[in-house]
Amino acid sequence: MAESGIDIVARVVLQQCVYARLQVKPPSLDSEAEWVEIKKGMIIYLCFFKGADSTVIPKMVNSLLNVKLSETDAGKHVSIKDLPGDVLIVPQATLGGKVKGRGMQYHSNAGKELGMELYTQFVTQCQQELAVHAPWAESGSVLRFGTYGNRQVLKIDTNGPYTHLLEF
Repeated sequence: MAESGIDIVARVVLQQCVYARLQVKPPSLDSEAEWVEIKKGMIIYLCFFKGADSTVIPKMVNSLLNVKLSETDAGKHVSIKDLPGDVLIVPQATLGGKVKGRGMQYHSNAGKELGMELYTQFVTQCQQELAVHAPWAESGSVLRFGTYGNRQVLKIDTNGPYTHLLEF
C-alpha cells in the first residue's frame, strides 16, 4: 500500500463474490455479446495512475493474491490462493476520478497505452502466480479478466458487502 508522502501509482478495489459475470465484448449486428464468469471468489477492480511502471506489478500481485480476505465455509480468512477461489480482474479507470465542480476528471490516470500495457502485465503475472500454486491450480478455480478500454457490463452476487480499497 502507498506510504505517506509517496505518490500512489495504482488503486485497487477487492470485492468478494459468490458469482460474477462480466461482458467483455458488446453485441454487434452480426454477433452476440461475449461474457466471462466466475463462481465464489474475488473481483479485482484495477486502475493505474501517472507515474506507474512495471516495477509495481509484482508487489501488487503478491499482495492481492496473498492477502487473507477470502472466507472459508468455516468462517476462517485465507488468501484467494488457499481458499481456493476464482478471480475476476476488471480494468476500472473510474477509480482514478476526482470531483471537479459537478463533474469528474481523470487527469491522474496513466495514459491509455501505458494503462493497457500495465493491465496486461498484471493479468499475466496473476496467471503465472496462480498456476504454480498447487492448491489453486489443482482445484479447478479460474482466472478471468475484462477488456481494457471498453465499457463493460458486470453482474455480481456478493456474500457481503465485503469490499476493500488498496493503494500502491
